[in-house]
Amino acid sequence: MFEIIRNLGAFIVALGLLVAVHEWGHFIVARKCGVKVLRFSIGFGKPIYKKVTSTGMEFVIAAIPLGGYVRMLDGRVDDVSEEDRAVSFDHQAVWKRFAIVAAGPGINFLFAILISMLVFMIGQDTPKPFIGEIKANSYIAATGAEEGDRFIEIDGQETLTWKSVNIELMSHIGDDIIPFTVIKPTGKTASYQMKMPNWDYDPDQQSIFESIGFEVYRPKLLKVISDLVPDSPAQKAGLQQNDEIMKLNGTLIEDWGQIQDYVAAKANQAVTVEFLRDGELRTVDLVLGERDTPDGKTGSIGIYPSQETYPETHYFNYQSGPFEALVNGSKETWRLMTLTVQMLGKFVTGDVAVKNLSGPISIAQGAGISASYGIIAFLGFLALISVNLGIINLLPLPMLDGGHLMYFTVEWITGKPVPESVQEIGFRIGGVLLILLMVTAIFNDINRIT
Repeated sequence: MFEIIRNLGAFIVALGLLVAVHEWGHFIVARKCGVKVLRFSIGFGKPIYKKVTSTGMEFVIAAIPLGGYVRMLDGRVDDVSEEDRAVSFDHQAVWKRFAIVAAGPGINFLFAILISMLVFMIGQDTPKPFIGEIKANSYIAATGAEEGDRFIEIDGQETLTWKSVNIELMSHIGDDIIPFTVIKPTGKTASYQMKMPNWDYDPDQQSIFESIGFEVYRPKLLKVISDLVPDSPAQKAGLQQNDEIMKLNGTLIEDWGQIQDYVAAKANQAVTVEFLRDGELRTVDLVLGERDTPDGKTGSIGIYPSQETYPETHYFNYQSGPFEALVNGSKETWRLMTLTVQMLGKFVTGDVAVKNLSGPISIAQGAGISASYGIIAFLGFLALISVNLGIINLLPLPMLDGGHLMYFTVEWITGKPVPESVQEIGFRIGGVLLILLMVTAIFNDINRIT
């Protein structure tokens, strides 16, 4: 229940903020262009808050937080008096109408830059992209890259962090070859061409790193207990933090992985645990629990492992001053924009399956998970969704900002507006396509959680 409330709360905050920013872009440029704004609404449906400003505009927060709109005076839908023609949207020069509509997506991109800039200014200890265990006979194993190598470049793009590695690998989905460069533990660099025949990446089943055949480097997990699950078999039996597991049913335990494998195979079975506490060897009997996994039921003991200290050479503090942060934030936002366009293209070509399309449920989960990781992760999530919102709104579908911009461009070139009958047909087609897109995304979301 807590997880659902957390996800829903983070989703409402994220979507409400991004919608407000997007609509504020339309609003502020409309005001600058002299257009009268009748209503600024965040959300749809019944208003839960309403205020009339000094200019006569209604500011509304509505009950359904799945969008918003800025309603301007428009002679196509309103009765406009002669004295109000000058402040009506439809009577503005085409360049003004273009600017007003483009301001929504534009402010989303600017907002992403500012958020990314803030993240760089705050700074955080960030792991360097050192390669962990490599799976035998995998795509990356065939290149000759080794555990302990560090990614420094993928197809000419610098990769300082795992986030940048993830972005560059995502951009190569559907490609036959992924060029990359690493730096060896000896300090020498090596470049490889990773051949990707029949690369079948399913983000619902594994990370992109796992699909290529390696794990992210992490310090070794120890067989020393760092924490216990409340009311778990381990806690009920009296095990405590800092206890070191030595044997299970007389089997000598070498590492944490061995504990996982042993416990997983013995759901609901009795186990004798030998452990060290303050240098003294002790014994306790307990009955393992069980938990459901995609592969069926597995045993559960309810302990978390400690891990070795992260080597100082394997992380850095990713922090910069305001100007450098602005430059880095702009670069990162641009890369997210180009990646989003690339991924949309891969949807069209079939390199990315339609089943990977995400809807509001997945966005809510992403918002909740990122919020649980802290402010930096949540801000990064906001920047990503803001970029996606901007790009999606620029698609040339008549129901979106991009569709209006398409009509304005035609008007700019021909010198006359697109006939209203043609626009109406376009709006209907665009509406149907958007509904199909949303239904597909929600259907995918439901499949992921069932």
